[in-house]
Amino acid sequence: MQFRFKLMAGAVAFALSASMAIAADPIKIGVSGPFTGGSSSMGVSMRDGVRLAAAEINKSGGVLGRQIQLVERDEEAKNERGVQVAQELINKEKVVATVGYINTGVALASQRFYQDAKIPVFNNVATGTVITDQFKPPQYPDNYVFRNAAKDSIQAPMIVEEAITRRGFKKPAILADSTNYGQLGREDLEKALKAKGITPVAVEKFNIKDVDMTAQLLKAKQAGADVILTYGIGPELAQIANGMGKLGWKLPIVGSWTLAMANYIDNSGANGEGARMPQTFIQEPNTPKRKAFIDAYVAMFKPKNNRIDSAVSAAQGYDSIYLLAAAIKQAGSTDGPKVRAALEDLKTPVEGVVTTYDRPFTHDDHDAITANIPVFGEVKGGRVVYAYDSDLKAGSKVREKAGATASK
Repeated sequence: MQFRFKLMAGAVAFALSASMAIAADPIKIGVSGPFTGGSSSMGVSMRDGVRLAAAEINKSGGVLGRQIQLVERDEEAKNERGVQVAQELINKEKVVATVGYINTGVALASQRFYQDAKIPVFNNVATGTVITDQFKPPQYPDNYVFRNAAKDSIQAPMIVEEAITRRGFKKPAILADSTNYGQLGREDLEKALKAKGITPVAVEKFNIKDVDMTAQLLKAKQAGADVILTYGIGPELAQIANGMGKLGWKLPIVGSWTLAMANYIDNSGANGEGARMPQTFIQEPNTPKRKAFIDAYVAMFKPKNNRIDSAVSAAQGYDSIYLLAAAIKQAGSTDGPKVRAALEDLKTPVEGVVTTYDRPFTHDDHDAITANIPVFGEVKGGRVVYAYDSDLKAGSKVREKAGATASK
């Protein structure tokens, strides 16, 4: 009898310890981005923002009593590599979700594997409008693709409003790279211009790693352009600014948020000054939350000259982890369908660096950033600053509720 009691007690103790071990298993979250190459300033900044958020959450006890474990992979801004990374994170690493994607093409090629596996994937930088529509209802009953970056159908009208309405230019030329990002953005720009009755005087394309934009710029000049609208990434955008410098032809540049990249600012130098772009976050401590984030980021990662290479990427990366953690906590589970359902109906607002997310998603709308949130940044003195003092003084803006007007 005594032997049986000891045996039973041992079995119970074993079961309890096994249960506690399972409960203590870390929550594995994938981080997929380009940590090398031309897009790396965005990718590394995003990754570091993610690391900072995870470290803070873990320090305060984790989620559901479990620590967050980041599983990071460099997809090199290559579609085929992104596909490999997605399959590895899902099938080998058994992640419960993945955050990241800088490049629209990589997102479109890779996120289908998360959709099939019913695992949430959180785009925290890529802005191609179609990203969150790839598996949209009613064709797909449930969509596992979420985003907390300003999509191009928000940015393009802002760019056109700034150039045409606010600053009075009449003859825009568009220069866009040949990637999915560049060409989809170019389409959004042309739609926004058409809505104002404007046809661009020139529409030119360039490739990644191009170092001479003379041909494209000469066509724009000959067409009488008075402003250059851009969709590309830092290294090539710098070649546009430097190309104008070589031609002795200085026009204002207004383009997508990537004009804020460190490798645009640093590679273009004086030629890049004055460029303007939509930003969800500018490295300015104009709210207590933003000051705390900037101070913590600079202390942890020690960026050169205390300037975050891609402040938007860092802030959105940081916020994506807090949004995901809130959903896991609300769901009481890391099960994919339950986390997706929680994201679509977050009960408690999440205070982020970009904004306070109050019910940021619904079943049919997986974009957290609304048109009232981005502001205009300007390259000045080797940094991005607020283009308008009114935006600096306003601080962070609260996300528009679902069902509110699309833009202001």
